[in-house]
Amino acid sequence: MHRMGNAVVLPRMSAAEFLAWESGQMVKHEFVDGEVFAMAGAEDNHVTVSLNLAVALHQRLRDTPCRAYMSDMKLRVAENFYCPDVFVTCGAADAASPMVKTEAKFIAEVLSDGTAAYDRGAKFTSYRRLPSLEEVLFIDIARRHCDVYRKTVEGQWMLHAYGPGVAIPLASVGLELPAEQLFAKVAGPR
Repeated sequence: MHRMGNAVVLPRMSAAEFLAWESGQMVKHEFVDGEVFAMAGAEDNHVTVSLNLAVALHQRLRDTPCRAYMSDMKLRVAENFYCPDVFVTCGAADAASPMVKTEAKFIAEVLSDGTAAYDRGAKFTSYRRLPSLEEVLFIDIARRHCDVYRKTVEGQWMLHAYGPGVAIPLASVGLELPAEQLFAKVAGPR
């Protein structure tokens, strides 16, 4: 094994082989189109926003069959495995699966300079293949801006943009998230 960028060059493996291999690794990885990508550690503001969102979702979903997960939980889309910053799943199959989920209804990605283009592009394209998915939230910490994509009844994805200080309605989970709560304890300009 050797590394090229953040891709770990390994012999081709199946999804099952990846899961077996990854369970013994010290860092988490994503598995996309047969390639393994090591996930870099996140900065303080990234982790803070992810946690703020996960806590709000956990509280909102407390008395429902739905659960919020953070980036240590894998989300499978076809033969790919991702580590979204935060996601929600409500399905019985996911409740019975301790290591990998497949029925996300909501996904959030906290954007960074190094991942924003990929998160909004190829990753979002892959996420949209999930029949269960209803909503995707992209959080831009530097601009205090959020883009929410919601799937319409026709199956189209509609963008809803929310600027600084504006509460973010998350229809898929029935939560209106105040900007102050999402960005609480985030360092830097407002």
